[in-house]
Amino acid sequence: MSMFENFEFSQRIDNETEFMPLISIDEEDESQYNETYPDILPVLALKNTVLFPGIVIPITVGRDKSIKAINEAYDNDRLIAVLSQKDVKKENPLVDDLFTVGTVAKIVKLLRMPDGTITAILQGRSRFQLEELTQESPFMKGRITVLEYIETKDEMRLEALVASVKDMARQIIDLAPNIPSEAATMLRNISSNSFLLNFIASNLGSGIKKKQRALEENNILVKAELILEQMDGELQLLELRDKIESKVRTDIEKQQRDYFLNQQLKTIQEELGENPQQAELIALEARAKKKKWSKDAEELFDKTIKKVKRMNPQVAEYSIMLNYLDLMLELPWNEYTKDNFNLKNVLKVLDQEHYGLEKVKERILEHLAVLKLKGDMKAPILCLVGPPGVGKTSLGKSIAKALKRKFVRMSLGGLHDESEVRGHRKTYIGAMPGRIIQSLKKAGSSNPVFILDEIDKVGNNFRGDPSSALLEVLDPEQNTTFYDNYLEVEYDLSKVLFIATANSLNTIQPALLDRMEIINISGYSVEEKVEISKRHLIPKQRKEHGLGAKDVKVTPKITEKIIQEYTRESGVRSLDRQIAGVMRNTAKKVAMEEDYNVTIQADDIKKILGPIRFSNDLYQDAKTSGVAVGLAWTSVGGDILFIEASLSKGKGKLTLTGNLGDVMKESATTALSFIKANAERFNITNKQLSETDIHIHVPEGAIPKDGPSAGITMLTAITSAFTNRPVKPFLAMTGEITLRGKVLPVGGIKEKVLAAKRSGIKDIILCQANEKHVEEINKDFIKGVKFHYVDQMYEVVDLALS
Repeated sequence: MSMFENFEFSQRIDNETEFMPLISIDEEDESQYNETYPDILPVLALKNTVLFPGIVIPITVGRDKSIKAINEAYDNDRLIAVLSQKDVKKENPLVDDLFTVGTVAKIVKLLRMPDGTITAILQGRSRFQLEELTQESPFMKGRITVLEYIETKDEMRLEALVASVKDMARQIIDLAPNIPSEAATMLRNISSNSFLLNFIASNLGSGIKKKQRALEENNILVKAELILEQMDGELQLLELRDKIESKVRTDIEKQQRDYFLNQQLKTIQEELGENPQQAELIALEARAKKKKWSKDAEELFDKTIKKVKRMNPQVAEYSIMLNYLDLMLELPWNEYTKDNFNLKNVLKVLDQEHYGLEKVKERILEHLAVLKLKGDMKAPILCLVGPPGVGKTSLGKSIAKALKRKFVRMSLGGLHDESEVRGHRKTYIGAMPGRIIQSLKKAGSSNPVFILDEIDKVGNNFRGDPSSALLEVLDPEQNTTFYDNYLEVEYDLSKVLFIATANSLNTIQPALLDRMEIINISGYSVEEKVEISKRHLIPKQRKEHGLGAKDVKVTPKITEKIIQEYTRESGVRSLDRQIAGVMRNTAKKVAMEEDYNVTIQADDIKKILGPIRFSNDLYQDAKTSGVAVGLAWTSVGGDILFIEASLSKGKGKLTLTGNLGDVMKESATTALSFIKANAERFNITNKQLSETDIHIHVPEGAIPKDGPSAGITMLTAITSAFTNRPVKPFLAMTGEITLRGKVLPVGGIKEKVLAAKRSGIKDIILCQANEKHVEEINKDFIKGVKFHYVDQMYEVVDLALS
């Protein structure tokens, strides 16, 4: 409630409280009241307000005790001690529920109402301190001591404070809409400083406690400062409210102005025979005549534009329908770019952009060859699967460049809303087409190369299943009639060359996987990485760092050192970052005009990239029995896996640690069962098996591990531990085992073999059935590695143990 807002009588009437204060016209300063007050007076408790000296307030009295106190005072000298309640909810307040400083009031008039209540008009006289309550029933009486203000010696400071109070009061009166203008005149006519402060404090919208604090203050200077502080808070609130109202008023006025101007403009245009909306629709129809769309699309467009013509341009749906028509016109209906049928040139472009990846290049050339001969063919839907950094996404750009098609990339990682693929219905606010249609609109062609990146990372939750929505997109039998919820008409996607990329097939929905042609892209060998660095990475990083060929030279030998000692990956992303580090170091030297060797040396690498991060010495420990090296396949490529077996006295218990999955645990159990069944063959006694606990651990326990390919490695580690024969150095193995003693083939052979080569492994034991997979690997990439092919688990032990 703002100051002076209820300058006249308040409309709200509560018990003992009740009206906002009025001014005493005849007497202002409490120092004029030279009356002598009795020591004991009836006490009246007020709710919700504080009575100040010099102020007149009307109150309605309803409580029995209060009525008796008013009657007692009115029948005698009409004086009553008025105190404010601390808690307004107390209906029968005691001495602890009242403030101890109040105001002696004179009952000016008493009105008895028909409902039994009394309305009394009280005039504040002097402040007092309640010493004690002498009577609590039938009404309260108390002993009082009249309080006087402390005389101030700093009259100038007091006058300055009072002037500030008056000035701030005038500002509040100007800003508050409910305060009458006469209030400013009244303030000017008040000559008493103490009454002025009492009057303003009484009318402020602050709480009871703040008003009571002002009443209790004996120092007039401090009282003025308290009131000035409360007024400042109220003034800030009023200024903020005025600012908000002014802004709202301005916005409304602008809207009204714009509306009237638009109506006038519309009227003028009608008088001149012009209609901008009509002209816009005519332009849309003219564009539609040039489109080569299907019959259904044409009929839908004509139907929609007729509806828009009948629509009031002011309604919200008008702009929605216009946007829809605009989308239909911007889509490349039956608009195709001409393919490059020069197959040799296509292969040349692909070879320039990417080294290796022969299977993908061959598949693209086959598609182009058929397209060239037949003239029309549905585009294949390819899925490139391989570890990160092998160039799956960038290959899509190269294919688009080679075919001279437009290129579109859509990232599916984390996609969890089906509407992202199919679009939203137009009935929703903010509806838009799905990302398939949006991408085609952006490409401006109906046969782009469309990369669906990270298709194995599509989400699935309560919003829908985007992978199920992709079934229609990636099915050659269905995507001729792809239906987008926003477009509401079928669109032909059969000429789009979709290329999906994934790191793993495990998380792709089987039905979706069935619709794609899977092409596995294996990791690169050291030799391939050296060649990729020479052809692509080094020139690219040189250019990005503002260097020329004369500024820095990186020999293949140095590149190989970086690959083997600073990276462990299937792709080349980490290698690219390390080469960038070398270029940054050189760029700094060139910029600072330092002398340096243009050709990077081996010693320079350690200074630039830091200590060696990976070493092949790790696999050379030939002294410890019970440790075997396995080969694993992960989503980031092949890797080396240690299997450690330790024996201790016990009862033949098997313990497995290292965050192993169920399949891997079963491999360990199978290996131990086979050893127990064939103990004599391995020179192991039954007593050893029954009195020895076995603990198998696979290091890097924070990483989950699973799969059957560690079977022969676990067999070798356990046998090595029992026979105390160490495994040969630089030997690794992979293969599944059975209880019959057979070694079964496993997958990911190329990745595993290349990982072994990177790690310095020289001998690899594989299943005989995996020989065909090794033959697919370029012989130059596995030079120096000897392969041992086995069928039986006995052969593994004989080859592995020294």
